[in-house]
Amino acid sequence: MAHRPVGAGSSVAFTSGTATTSTAFSVQSSVIRVVAGGGGAHVSVGATPSATRSDYYVESGSAETLALTKASNRVAGITTGATTIISAPEGTQVPFGVGDYVTLTGSTYHNFTHQKVLSIDTSSGVNGYFQTRMTVDYNSSGILTAFNDPDATIITSNKVSVFGVGTGTLYYQQVQISGNA
Repeated sequence: MAHRPVGAGSSVAFTSGTATTSTAFSVQSSVIRVVAGGGGAHVSVGATPSATRSDYYVESGSAETLALTKASNRVAGITTGATTIISAPEGTQVPFGVGDYVTLTGSTYHNFTHQKVLSIDTSSGVNGYFQTRMTVDYNSSGILTAFNDPDATIITSNKVSVFGVGTGTLYYQQVQISGNA
């Protein structure tokens, strides 16, 4: 089995009996590889994880691969305000649900990291809009520049949480897997 790294790897230090959570990362693969060093660790991956003793256990010195759900779409338009409305290109749906967390990249002025999806509007012809629109819990009211970024993308974002059984470091890296498992 071969692993191809996707994006940058990172790590989270942990201590026994406490949960520590990483910073957010954009989900670019369907698999994340985790390695526990120094002590065993219970691991949880998701939008707002807080690992406990009942989560997936990774033995000290061992590596495991966990599944991720990736989703992304181009951004056709942005409406700024106390919350931010993201418009998908006509004919497409946003592949996110209420409660997911997303990151917007590729925009000159409108980028944000790990913000909660508040609502999805799939009705046609509302207020002259014929696209799926998503409201995100991000205050963009201070951005007065019009959106004009054809390469802007909205993508799922997650965090890694680790509950230590001993003291150590959890290393994690998104990967693509090829060959027999």
